[in-house]
Parts: sequence; structure tokens; C-alpha cells
Amino acid sequence: MTDDAPSGLLSAAVGELDLKPALEAVLMVVDEPATEEHLAKVLERPRRAVADALRELADEYATDKRGFDLRLVAGGWRFYTRPAYAPAVEKFVLDGQQARLTQAALETLAVVSYRQPVSRSRVSAVRGVNCDGVMRTLLQRGLVEEGGTEPETGAILYRTTNYFLERMGLRGLDELPELAPFLPEVDAVEADSLEGVPSFDPDAPDTTSITDS
Repeated sequence: MTDDAPSGLLSAAVGELDLKPALEAVLMVVDEPATEEHLAKVLERPRRAVADALRELADEYATDKRGFDLRLVAGGWRFYTRPAYAPAVEKFVLDGQQARLTQAALETLAVVSYRQPVSRSRVSAVRGVNCDGVMRTLLQRGLVEEGGTEPETGAILYRTTNYFLERMGLRGLDELPELAPFLPEVDAVEADSLEGVPSFDPDAPDTTSITDS
């Protein structure tokens, strides 16, 4: 068996999957809206077939009055909670979560605060670790929100909310402390990440993380 055999077998298996369930499975794990082009490429189907299947799924969810719906947002498709069931989701998310934010959440929130609007990939580059899970927590807490897309890449940009200012006791972002004492190398890290160059050594201590000191 050649080295290409595993990927070839996987490709054949993907092409044989039922389209609608395959779309549902992929959309369950996306963190950002998935474009029809990307989904068509991954599932090896014509874009028109994918587009039609997505719209049929959205109509089916609406007809069945599911607790979620499928929306076309920012050029891509993603599952969202149906507004009618927002109170149940809010209660689940907030119940027992009045505890203080973790250090990772505080660090991520600080990067968003000073670099907003900023993409998740750039936040991850500054912190030196993946921030997807932490960003979801901040979104759920209402401390950050989506703020458009990056023109060059189409990545979702994030910014802090008015609730963030309220919790921090700030009248505006101009009252944030100076950035340099907390992230002395942030400009260099950000410049490296924009060039596609690894901005940190995974085996070395993280020198860009925000600390309590």
C-alpha cells in the first residue's frame, strides 16, 4: 500500500456519504460560517448541490420548529440557536458561572481589548496557544462580540462589548491602561503572524502572556 492510500480511501468514503447528513456533521464542528465553496470542496460535491441542500435543511429546521436554525451569515453557513429558545440557552450558560474568569480567559480578553477588532487566529498568535474555546466562553459571557470580517481573509473579527466596559468600570476603551507593561512583545508577535511565520517557540516559556503582576 502506498503512502497515498489512506487519503485516497478517505476521499472515496467522503464522496459516498449522503449529502445532507454530511453537511450537518461538518457544520456541527465549525467555529466560523463555512462557505458553500469550502463545503463543496470538502465533501467533493458540486457547489449547486451543496447550496440547494443547505437551503433545504434550513427550511426543514424552520418547518419542524427546531431549537436551532441554519443561517447564511457573512458569506457562510452556521448553526445558531433559534431566538425563541434564547432564555433556555442563557439560563444554561449562566447558571453556576458567576465565578471569576480563568487566567486564560483574562489573557484572551486583554488581547481582544487592545487589538480590537481582531481575529481569533491573531489572538492565538499573540498568546501562543489556541484560543477557540476561551473565545467561546467570552462570547457566552457577553464580554466580546463579532465585529465584522477581515477584508483580506474573511475571518470573523471580535471586539469588546458595552457590558465589558460596565464590568471593568470604564467609560471607554481610552481608559484602558497602557499596553506595553503587559504585552511588551505584542507588536513583534503580531508582525510575525501576519507574515505567516511562527510567532513563538512551543518548547520555550511563553513570554507574551498577560500575567497578574
